[in-house]
Formats: sequence, C-alpha cells, structure tokens
Amino acid sequence: MQLTVLGCGDAFGSGGRLNTCFQLDARRRDDGGATRLLVDCGASAMISMHRFGTDPDSIDAIAITHLHGDHFGGLPFLLLYLQFEAKRTRPLEIAGPPGTQQRVKAACDALFGSIDCRWGFDLSFREWGEDAPLSLAGVEVTPRQVYHGEGVVAFGLRVRDADKTFAYSGDTTWVDALPALAAEADLFVVECYAFDRPLPTHTDYRTLQAHLDELTARRIALTHMSRCMLERQDELRLETLDDGRVIEL
Repeated sequence: MQLTVLGCGDAFGSGGRLNTCFQLDARRRDDGGATRLLVDCGASAMISMHRFGTDPDSIDAIAITHLHGDHFGGLPFLLLYLQFEAKRTRPLEIAGPPGTQQRVKAACDALFGSIDCRWGFDLSFREWGEDAPLSLAGVEVTPRQVYHGEGVVAFGLRVRDADKTFAYSGDTTWVDALPALAAEADLFVVECYAFDRPLPTHTDYRTLQAHLDELTARRIALTHMSRCMLERQDELRLETLDDGRVIEL
C-alpha cells in the first residue's frame, strides 16, 4: 500500500497547506489487483490532484470521515470534472456518515445550481455503521465513531488491503476509540491541531503524548496542524506529514 498526501492542512490552509485528502494505492483483498481510494476529499482536492500528478478519473472509490468542507467539499468539483472533462463511464462509490448523499447533492446545488447532475456514470453512496466493515474498491474499511463536536457525526477509519493496514483518526478530540483504530496498523495518521491547548473538538500534542503508550501502530504521523503547531515543529517528537509526500507502508 502506498499513501500519497494530497493535502494535510487544517480548515484554514495554515502554512499554505491543502485541505485533507489522502490517496491510497492498494491491492484488492480478493485478487491482489491494483485499486485507488481517496480518504477524504477536501475543498482543494482538485488542485491537489492536478498539482501532484493524480488523474482524478483514476479514483475507484472515496471514503469520507465527516461532512465538514475541508474534508468533503471537493466532491462537487470532482464529480463535475468526471462528468464533463473525463466523461467517466465506470462506477464511482462514495462512503461516508449518514446523510452524505444528501449533503453532496446540496453542495452541488449550492455551487453549481444550473448544472444538471444526472451523472453519466453509476454514482452510489453508502453509509458508515459503527465498527461495521465495508468492502470499498476491493479493500476493507472499518469505521469507528470519534468526537468532533456536538451534532457532528465523525468517524476514524481503518483501511485493510491484501497485506497492509492504514488507520486515520479523522478530526477528533482524544477518545477511547483511537487505540483500537491504531492497533497494529502499519501507519496511523492522527490529527493534532493544537500543541498544548486541550480542545473539545480536536487533539492536541500534549494529550497525544500522554496516550502514546496506548497506540500500538508501527508508525504514527501527525496531520491537520494549526499555525501554532507548524511554528513549533522543532519541538515535536513525532513524524509529521507534508503535502505531496509519498509513504510506502
């Protein structure tokens, strides 16, 4: 499995970083064939893909952790590109929290109200259920609910292909689900928005440090860092992601 970081920034583009969008090039669990999955598709996803050499039409499926614009806001632009530029014909499957299909349609209507969104390809949506694995583009994706604020349904994800496991916290404060998400993963990407200021909706570095012995992933990398985190990178003792980085799991 290979991770390409198409975006690892926060909602505000701190440090000039692009919104969250992770590309996983994996091997299908049934036959070992190649498959490509997007994990989150933030508002800048089309810029990311063009900048880092990803053909948007090469995406086989998309997994969305929660319905904030910096994590799903690129979908209307991607869908219209597939419809009108790529003229896609093969199916596309999108999995996300309950209500994803309705939110994507509403976003398309708000941003491109005059566009007829009767897609020329089979577009289907599936919804996460707590700890209920889905087969998505030939890999197994298991969601675990996390906490990103009152009224926000948010999930962390474990993605298993034929031989590797990628785990991602999504946006969340520290919750008991994180050690289970990270357990024995080849890479655990965890959001770390703040340095030493506990927040009700995000993880901070000091809290994460206090729980490190609970995380059994083989490798841990930080994402979704605020301006203050970026300014204090020399104090960090954990790996951090950068836009455009490629990691072999």
